[in-house]
Amino acid sequence: MLKILASILSADFARLADEIADVEAADVDGLHIDVMDGHYVPNITMGPAVVRGAASVATVPLDAHLMISDPAKYAGDFIAAGVSRVCFHPEVAPDPLALLSFIKKKGAQAGLAVNPDSDVDSMKRLFPKADYVLVMTVFPGFSGQKFIPSALDNVRRVRALFKRDIAVDGGVSPGTARMVYQAGGNVFVVASAVFGRKDRAAAVRALRAAALG
Repeated sequence: MLKILASILSADFARLADEIADVEAADVDGLHIDVMDGHYVPNITMGPAVVRGAASVATVPLDAHLMISDPAKYAGDFIAAGVSRVCFHPEVAPDPLALLSFIKKKGAQAGLAVNPDSDVDSMKRLFPKADYVLVMTVFPGFSGQKFIPSALDNVRRVRALFKRDIAVDGGVSPGTARMVYQAGGNVFVVASAVFGRKDRAAAVRALRAAALG
């Protein structure tokens, strides 16, 4: 089942409640929170306080992508703030299996994030404990980057090994949606492709139509 998550990284934070209401009316399936700490990636975005505010007005689920150097320390804070799914980069977690279990014990779904240059085979042992996998089709850090076609190989490799949700994040647009869907990605994380359009409902419809052909 195709799902579309709108990343609030590209929203107008001066009117975040209105922006959330607008994309919810456009029929997105959830909101995506890009958490960056200036260490794991060269950018700083938002923390639990912003998530708490978003969760107080949202009617769709929130998920958090922790692009941070110590996900084990902060995962619980984001769950307490209102997200229902949390993914992290396993290479920065001393014990990824323990962190997957911790996230689940806190009542959220647990996910793994895959960078364009990640070794998918090295993560195979973690997949049985994950609820979803997020495959990056850009290098994490900034919104609006150009889609990396070769990263679709990771989507295909993960799909061959993993039968649950595979989210794809980075440069997903009507021009790339069909490739992503055919490779095995069924959850589209989109930022500027939705928030960067005046008619968000038309943008979401275009993504769905392009993916499904």
